[in-house]
Amino acid sequence: MTKRDYYEVLEVTRTASSDEIKKSYRKMALRYHPDRNRGDKDAEEKFKEAAEAYEVLSDPEKKELYDRFGHAGLQQTGFQGFRDFDDIFSSFGDIFEEFFGFGARGARRSHARRGADLRVDLSVDFMDAAFGKETEIEVSRHEPCDECRGTGTKGGAQPSVCHTCGGRGQVTRSQGFFSISTTCPTCQGSGTVIKDPCIKCRGVGRVLIKKKLSLRIPAGVDTGSRLRLHAEGEQGDPGAPAGDLYVFIHVQPHETFRRQDDDLIVGVPITYSLAALGGEIDIPTLEGPEHFQVPAGTQSGQDFRISGKGIAHLRGRGRGDLVVVVYIETPKKVSKEQEQILRQLAELEGARVTPHKRGLFSRKR
Repeated sequence: MTKRDYYEVLEVTRTASSDEIKKSYRKMALRYHPDRNRGDKDAEEKFKEAAEAYEVLSDPEKKELYDRFGHAGLQQTGFQGFRDFDDIFSSFGDIFEEFFGFGARGARRSHARRGADLRVDLSVDFMDAAFGKETEIEVSRHEPCDECRGTGTKGGAQPSVCHTCGGRGQVTRSQGFFSISTTCPTCQGSGTVIKDPCIKCRGVGRVLIKKKLSLRIPAGVDTGSRLRLHAEGEQGDPGAPAGDLYVFIHVQPHETFRRQDDDLIVGVPITYSLAALGGEIDIPTLEGPEHFQVPAGTQSGQDFRISGKGIAHLRGRGRGDLVVVVYIETPKKVSKEQEQILRQLAELEGARVTPHKRGLFSRKR
């Protein structure tokens, strides 16, 4: 299904300010709110579409990616929009209170908290970063206890209603003409108490586990790239969405190539005669050695750019370039025949070459 342009969805121009974008989203949210359009599937889809557009255009980083690369630019970040209405109300709870005076589904916003985001640092081989790879990562996170099914009570029984606050989570006391509500000291605001806690989770309702997740490393990632796995973070409170998992990439250096943005730089030694006369050499590329024609008269340190042989563009099509830097390698030892030819060349060039002499140690021996 082709997604509509986000600016078109919110009916704003590409130069719209953040306040204009927010104002337009408020209008859309009011128009298509599910409580005002019960059973209207078209309105529900437009409500979700407007929320997704606002999520992108209200975030400077996502907006920049979208402005440059469109929907394709957001795919590499792991952005997938919203799963359902609860996800939308949880993400924009403060905005809905500001707009309507209530949060999810017309009721006063609950205190159910979204799960915390998690971070994993992943070391990636240079070639895997260049070509992409499917891999597995292991993450430690809390999940509902299987012994008590997340209730925190022994045998999975439901917690008891707190007698101090009557299940409200708050206690109210009068002080003169005023009534002051505070968090219940017995249940700490949950409205329930656990009299017989689960042995495995000790009444918490969650246990720490290690879980393996599949991860697609896109071609072109570099150190500092961040991949997002939606809803793979910590579990939220009942009725609230889970947090996200962010994978921070660290690319290992390569012994041959040096990366500069999406270009690759490689140094290749050549002889003086090849530099002067020109000739064919083998150069390293990501796909393996390839033939390269060195033109006559090449200078040491001269670079040659080969298009499309670099790193894949992470947020677009195509690849960077391979920059071949050639340098003349002076031999430390030469044969007698090579020495004779070099001396003849030096005489032709008018150079004053030091004659070959026996060393001090040779004379002593």
